[in-house]
Amino acid sequence: MTDSPLNRRTFLVIGTAVAMTAGTRLPAAAAPAGAATPVRIVDDRATPATRSLFAYLKKQQGKGILFGHQHDLTYGFTFTTPDGKASDTEAAVGDHPAVFGWDTLILDGRERPGSEEATEADNIAALSRCIQQGDARGGINTLSAHMPNFVTGGDFYDTSGRVVAQILPGGAKHAEFNAFLDRVAKAVEGARRPDGTLIPVIFRPFHENNGGWFWWGAGHTASAEFIEVYRYTVEYLRDTRCVRNLLYAYSPNSGFGGDPTGYLKTYPGDEFVDVLGYDAYDDSAGSTAWLDGLVKDLAMVVRLANERGKAPAYSEFGESGVENRDPNWFTRLLAAVKADPQARQATFMLTWANFGGDNRAYVPYQGRPLLPDFVEYHQDPYTVFAADLGKVFSLRTTATGNAPFLHLVTPTDRQRVTVPRTTVRVRVTSGKASRVTYAVDDGPARPLRLDAEGFWSGVWSIAPARLDNRPVTVKVSARVGGRTFTDSALVFLGEAPPLPAGWVDDFEGYAGDDVSLSEAYSHVNANTTTLSADHKSSGSHGLAYAYDFTGAEYTGIGKPVDADWSAFTSMALWLRGDGSANGAVLQIVADGAYFEYGASLSDTNGKEVRAPFSAFKPAPWDTAHADAVLDAAHLAKVSGFNLYLGHGNGAATKGVVYVDDIRAE
Repeated sequence: MTDSPLNRRTFLVIGTAVAMTAGTRLPAAAAPAGAATPVRIVDDRATPATRSLFAYLKKQQGKGILFGHQHDLTYGFTFTTPDGKASDTEAAVGDHPAVFGWDTLILDGRERPGSEEATEADNIAALSRCIQQGDARGGINTLSAHMPNFVTGGDFYDTSGRVVAQILPGGAKHAEFNAFLDRVAKAVEGARRPDGTLIPVIFRPFHENNGGWFWWGAGHTASAEFIEVYRYTVEYLRDTRCVRNLLYAYSPNSGFGGDPTGYLKTYPGDEFVDVLGYDAYDDSAGSTAWLDGLVKDLAMVVRLANERGKAPAYSEFGESGVENRDPNWFTRLLAAVKADPQARQATFMLTWANFGGDNRAYVPYQGRPLLPDFVEYHQDPYTVFAADLGKVFSLRTTATGNAPFLHLVTPTDRQRVTVPRTTVRVRVTSGKASRVTYAVDDGPARPLRLDAEGFWSGVWSIAPARLDNRPVTVKVSARVGGRTFTDSALVFLGEAPPLPAGWVDDFEGYAGDDVSLSEAYSHVNANTTTLSADHKSSGSHGLAYAYDFTGAEYTGIGKPVDADWSAFTSMALWLRGDGSANGAVLQIVADGAYFEYGASLSDTNGKEVRAPFSAFKPAPWDTAHADAVLDAAHLAKVSGFNLYLGHGNGAATKGVVYVDDIRAE
């Protein structure tokens, strides 16, 4: 969950593993009445209760949506001492949520009942106990993961260090990531019922990855790196640690304008995901535009899930911004979801934690304006709370075996290799491989050998003269069960051309590749960025920035910056508007504060826009820095530049603007 203003997304198409004779995966056929239901999930050796949970979620689609609450039993406004039963949800409506959310921060001692003073074993036991308590209340358990920065030792908001690249196989912090996953495995395997059976858990790592606020998010890792670290996480827990009570969820943040292309840009693949999730918080007081965009996106997620035989979920929801602006917020949201034949098939919707004190009450309590509406939401026949759950864990199922799968682990697509020796790693699962090879461009196939970590690997030697920013294609191949499986990645050799001090982008360093351009930026709501050879200020390319306001009133792109701009006095860029009454906002993130400057899109000739730093003002929503000034002290710690486009009254909903040479001067 986050209240960050920029919900970023990057765009990348990774080379896809292909079985030459394999067809498209289809949902399992419905079982005859009384027969066991065939279940195809990520872990084909999962416990019967875990398979049953998945079958229940699929069976529940369209019959009602389960309500969930993060930390329902450990934090609240209506109790001070957690006892495994006290709950703000129960205090409000007389019932517990159907879904209980927990987080791996418990393992780090940063959320209750974990403690920073406790031992590692005690915190592992604390998370196990939370899962047991949710199960004892009759609910379903989910586990999100706000992971520490394994490079710097900071938290999940510390986006420095290119963490994902460092925790992948071969990375400097790979062992530390494995140790974290070991703790997750111990906690999940320690969550057992009194009879010793494992309690199923929906594991939701790397959530909201299309936003830029977490170190695993857009702008801080490439899409292919994200895909591979998600796949590695599944394979480590399932195949190395043999954890058998997990379903795996993928949950980007809003919004996509109903376009599945953006949602699937970082999708790890059907072989690695059981639940297709979607996080969306409302900062508009339940505006029609927000509800329309939400329903469009949620319907898209449901369609994708149904096509792939997955369970769709509204994995995080809540009101953000100013609290309690719409007294009918819960019922209006539910009505909008129910009214759409696709969106209403979401299996559950989970809201965030009531951390107490001055924090937001996502579940209202006595005296809060939203309480009567939440009670009405609970009374609606379409919402499902703990007492409404049927046979979740005892449905008869059979496991559908996993098909062989191959993927190139390193190097990843669009990765830069800057040294003359690197390791090619390939993973093959659910099948015995033979003759595993790699080739570069049209070069000869070279053998890979099975190593101690279970990868087919080998050293790729590169002549130093070839480290000159050239693109090459790495292709891997294996024979499994009489079939040939392949995968590939486009790799750049050598360092990217450096930008001068103060520059954000001149759009010349992407080798003409639109995918690499999109990888460098994060995206919020519906927009597309491509390189333009026709509209630019200088050089060979500028940026074509296409917007679409049909699902949201604003859109944005952002690029991480780690620079000292205290020697500069203004922000400058070349901008060619589209003649509309829409507007642009230049946003500088400096020392934790957000500063903004507005610009018009009315000019269609293209011109330099210069904004003195003294003209930038704190963003209206950034109330914590309402009196801040973009002075030298702030400019010494610049961490990002964002370019938003906002919808003007009665203005065009779609258009293209062009940008070039973004810099401080």
